[in-house]
Amino acid sequence: MKLADLAEKLSCRLEGAPETEIHGVAGIDQAIPGQITFLSNKRYTPLVKTTQASAVLIEEGAPLNRDPNLPPLAALRTPNPYLAFAQALELFYQPPQYQPGVHPTAVIARTARVPEGAHIGPYCFIDENVEIGQKAVLHSFVTIYQGAKIGDHFFAHAHVVVREHCRIGHRVILQPGAIIGGDGLGFAKKEDGTWHKIVQSGPAVLEDDVEVQANSCIDRATVGETRIGRGTKIDDLVLVGHASQLGANNMICGQTGLAGSTKIGDNCIFAGQSGSAGHLTVGDNVIVTAQSGLPTDVPSNSVRSGYPAVDNKLWLKCSAALTRLPDLQKRVRQLESKLKKQM
Repeated sequence: MKLADLAEKLSCRLEGAPETEIHGVAGIDQAIPGQITFLSNKRYTPLVKTTQASAVLIEEGAPLNRDPNLPPLAALRTPNPYLAFAQALELFYQPPQYQPGVHPTAVIARTARVPEGAHIGPYCFIDENVEIGQKAVLHSFVTIYQGAKIGDHFFAHAHVVVREHCRIGHRVILQPGAIIGGDGLGFAKKEDGTWHKIVQSGPAVLEDDVEVQANSCIDRATVGETRIGRGTKIDDLVLVGHASQLGANNMICGQTGLAGSTKIGDNCIFAGQSGSAGHLTVGDNVIVTAQSGLPTDVPSNSVRSGYPAVDNKLWLKCSAALTRLPDLQKRVRQLESKLKKQM
């Protein structure tokens, strides 16, 4: 594809030779001639000088410092280089296509409703009274329990499980090993010290455009429901506890754990290995930084860090003070020694 055509498709402003041929997309330190790369993180700015790429997606006004001994680097100027990079990938990489049909090893219950346009792969099992929307793809070893209802353009990768009566919206993607609607951790202590299992009767509900990545678990509720709001993305190895309620367009990163009945608003980010105690309420537009733990409710438009999590600015001050503790301890000892001599 010529660079001018690529710039037009991505709605970018071109600086450079419009006839340059582009045949792929790569990271800034791996790109070769004929590929386009991107710069969205300032820490990689020095690599612009030496990248072998033929063009770079870069913000308006960002400098394009280049080694004069290397071929020139064209720029596609855009307000959002990372988004343009994602769109460029779609132009050059086409994922595998799955033709309609049911593999001979798949088992589909008589009362299940599966449209003709669906792709049902090897060893999939679809139980009684399941409803699946148009153009669904179940890759292989996918299990859909009784009464589950699934919208259009559903894609379930290998070894996905959707438990009974769960409800899934349109354009939902479940990566390998995702479990939707497994039992929550519900047990009542008996007088003899043993545990009595509490039936987990409420389904998990995933709204439209949700993606759950590999080996993550969205637990069902004891009563009521667990709900994941429209457009929310859930990374690998995440646990969403029973009866939790997540709003729209949240980003829940890897190894995060949300205890039962956590309520999260819209447009929040939980960074890697963060978590919450149960029965908390988190407002809209909240950021919880990596490895932070929430013990209490969080108001909207906040940034929380550390454990127990506090305001990010306070946490930064505490972290800076922590590195000075040995010097402070030494000064205190010196002052104590001086006072003793004076006494």
